[in-house]
Amino acid sequence: MKAVIIDGYVDEPACFGVPPYISPYVRYIAGALREKGFLEHDINYFTIDSLRKATSEDVHILKKADIVVILSGMTVPGKYLRSSPITPGEIENLCTLASGIKVIGGPIRLGFSKEGGKGAKELGTDAEGTVLAKSDIEAFVYDLFENGKLCDPEDIFHRRRTVHEIGRWAKLGAFIIAQHPDYPHVMCEMETYRGCGRKVHCSFCTERFYGHSDYRPVADVIAEVSSLYDLGARNFRIGRQPDLLSYHAKDIGADVLQPSPEILESLYSGIRKVAPELKVLHMDNTNPATMVAYPEQSFEILKTIVKYHTSGDIAALGIETADPAVVSANDLKVHPDDVLDVIKMINDVGSARGSSGLPELLPGLNFVHGLPGETRKTFELNYDLLKDILDSGLLVRRINIRQVMAFPGTKVYGNDDLVYKHKKLFLKYKEKIRKDIDLPMLRKIVPIGTVLRDVMCEIHDERSKHDLTFGRQLGSYPLLVGFPLNLPLGAFIDAAIVGHGQRSVKAIPFPLDVNSTPLQVIREIPGLNAMDVSKIISGVPYANMDELVQKVALPENILEYLSVNP
Repeated sequence: MKAVIIDGYVDEPACFGVPPYISPYVRYIAGALREKGFLEHDINYFTIDSLRKATSEDVHILKKADIVVILSGMTVPGKYLRSSPITPGEIENLCTLASGIKVIGGPIRLGFSKEGGKGAKELGTDAEGTVLAKSDIEAFVYDLFENGKLCDPEDIFHRRRTVHEIGRWAKLGAFIIAQHPDYPHVMCEMETYRGCGRKVHCSFCTERFYGHSDYRPVADVIAEVSSLYDLGARNFRIGRQPDLLSYHAKDIGADVLQPSPEILESLYSGIRKVAPELKVLHMDNTNPATMVAYPEQSFEILKTIVKYHTSGDIAALGIETADPAVVSANDLKVHPDDVLDVIKMINDVGSARGSSGLPELLPGLNFVHGLPGETRKTFELNYDLLKDILDSGLLVRRINIRQVMAFPGTKVYGNDDLVYKHKKLFLKYKEKIRKDIDLPMLRKIVPIGTVLRDVMCEIHDERSKHDLTFGRQLGSYPLLVGFPLNLPLGAFIDAAIVGHGQRSVKAIPFPLDVNSTPLQVIREIPGLNAMDVSKIISGVPYANMDELVQKVALPENILEYLSVNP
């Protein structure tokens, strides 16, 4: 039998799967098919971006498949550099084109919304032979086969998968990463657990739909990393969980579970043992309430993360608001008075600059607008908190400001009027933060002359009148880097920062080959004056670096930006 997995991408508060990331769901689905007897070469994987440029052979594979599995779902609004999530229209077209059983699933089962501020609507399709997996798509696909034959989808119970099942499927499905367009430079999103351990959930959160926390055994996660590493994966993010610090946390009867530092030590040290030459090991979500309730255990875990991870890491914090009234009305996690202490804790452990060129570990802040209790005062309080953070000298790597995307079953669903009420104010406030907070913060984190290592060139800006290439380091919430050159896509380049935007930086390759670099780019070298530029250009071409040094008297701090390729 033949199967096709179509990755329409997922973006959840606790899971990311937009290129260069690959979500764990893709690998679980592939593993479930393998356990049901499918051979690796009978399972084809496509991203929706690749299908938008489909060849006749791709269409043939799609039409001949016995089962087509479409994974999708964006439960938080996002902007993406070179990828675009699947649309309902594309899902409909693909389901109409394919002749076998079509299974749609993932977070899209909760609904679809184009952007923040608009409530999600149920996905519908008229395509024949199509079913929406109403629980875990990997479990539904697994149950759809019995004795090598397809069952009637109407007879299949929609259920949750177990941690033991995905322990098997994750290893069996690891092979699928080799079919990813970015392979081997693919970021593998890793799951430790899902489901929020809080007894009362935030008004807008979709993690509650996954039930109680179901922790994966540490050995299973390490074994999955080992399988991926053996297949060439070198980049990992422990991202699929609502709070990494609460992995295997203990319920001691308090409102917040107690962290287990020894578990995180076992996880991180175990990953390093099976993947000794990994290039990226990052994390995602951290619940600030955990850090407030258990500062000693949290601090110990943060030290463990910095000990084993790679630099440029970000601990995403769901601050949500600095307005106590909004905190109370939405059962949020942390009070504004505690935020500075949480950020300081992370800074104390992770603010030192690492080998990537970025600090080891910094917080990322998430704010949500359009929630019950919000007033014009809310915007002032949020801005004042961010200004206090900046003025105190604390570092924050990124600030995510969004309007709530409400899903059926959450407390905020049906309250879109709260978003529209402050829409104009929201846009002005967001721009003020970008200008007054983001820009000076970025200048502090990566000053002029900072060298970022291994920036992957991803797109050329076709709209620009000049050569312009955008790239990012592989990692968690990577910084956007713009080069004033037409660089080869897919290449990894060290980048010296020469300018700052509100959420991006301008950079030049480090070092610059003076024999081939245009004059206008050489001018960007920090500290280089017009006379020095003239001296450099007048001597081109140089036979070697020694000749450049002899002909052009430049200080050592300038020479380090230069190279000579005869």
